[in-house]
Amino acid sequence: MPRTVFTLVAGALFGWAAGLVLTLVATTLAAVVAFALVRVTGGRLVERYARGRAVDWVRLRLDHHGLLAVTSLRLVPAVPFAALNYVAGLSAVRFWPYLLGTAVGIVPGTVAIVVLGDAVTGTPPPALVVVSAVCGLVGLAGVVVAARRPIPEEVPEPEPFQHPLQHPLPFGETTR
Repeated sequence: MPRTVFTLVAGALFGWAAGLVLTLVATTLAAVVAFALVRVTGGRLVERYARGRAVDWVRLRLDHHGLLAVTSLRLVPAVPFAALNYVAGLSAVRFWPYLLGTAVGIVPGTVAIVVLGDAVTGTPPPALVVVSAVCGLVGLAGVVVAARRPIPEEVPEPEPFQHPLQHPLPFGETTR
């Protein structure tokens, strides 16, 4: 089921403020889980089905433009959310830029959909709708800028997923 349905219902059930917070947290968690699953499993299954010019184009942008690519692709409503999670897991984008780009990039679209869901039960603030439209246009501009930037010939390998809070211990000690 598309996340749009849950986002719309969150606005209708919880109002725009609480619905927005709940949806942003849940959406970011879902993105991180999908990204981590691809990295942990090596992505063989996803790579088998993630083929084509559009996927290759997105993956190259993610490989070389990290945070900018994730943020701008999240701002474009036509880019499927789950597909971007999986392709990002296959790419060389690092975890923190992926997380930050996702958290920032999902805000405008999520605001617009939650506000629409809330509009069923009340009146949405017009400023929120305008801000969402402007952010969508900014995201589209980011995709155009990223598309025009040259791509180096060498594509980096994705790094294996490590828990973001897990740090190596000093002097090669283990946690046992």
